[in-house]
Amino acid sequence: MTKTEIRRMVAAAAAACEEKKAEQIRILELDPADSGFTDYFLICSGSNDRQNQAIATAVEERMERDFGTRPNSMEGYRQGEWILLDYVDFVVHIFLEEKRDFYNIERLRKTATTLDLEQMKASLTKRVSAVRKKQAAKKVGAKKTPTKKIAAKKAVKKAARKTSTKKILLKKAVKKAPRKTRKSQ
Repeated sequence: MTKTEIRRMVAAAAAACEEKKAEQIRILELDPADSGFTDYFLICSGSNDRQNQAIATAVEERMERDFGTRPNSMEGYRQGEWILLDYVDFVVHIFLEEKRDFYNIERLRKTATTLDLEQMKASLTKRVSAVRKKQAAKKVGAKKTPTKKIAAKKAVKKAARKTSTKKILLKKAVKKAPRKTRKSQ
């Protein structure tokens, strides 16, 4: 999976959190040297366990609908104090505010880069438009094949048809020709 696809998934998960009124949404891009198990943390808070469960359900449904993926594992859903959704390339942490303050997961990942959700959306939009421009340029380049090459290909095909037609006519002529038998010789 490419980094752009992962970022799109993280942005979609963050949007699902926003829709359920999650607070203090933060995206941490983890340093590969520091963390070999995932690329991103999406961290948010809810005001009660029911809201946290609703946020987790919304993220899970969005990922299923938009990307056809389900979490590799889910922890803490029943209690709702700290729900963890593991999508391998990113992990979603949904905390009650007091649990988030207690564990302070952002402090544990000092080398991580905090990404702003709006900046992330803007960079994704920029990358998507750049890819679309490249694809459009490739299509235009493919349509502009040189006319000499096309004419040469047509000539080769025409010559092949002529020779195959000659062979067919020759075979038919041989079949129709009277055969000499031994007696007539």
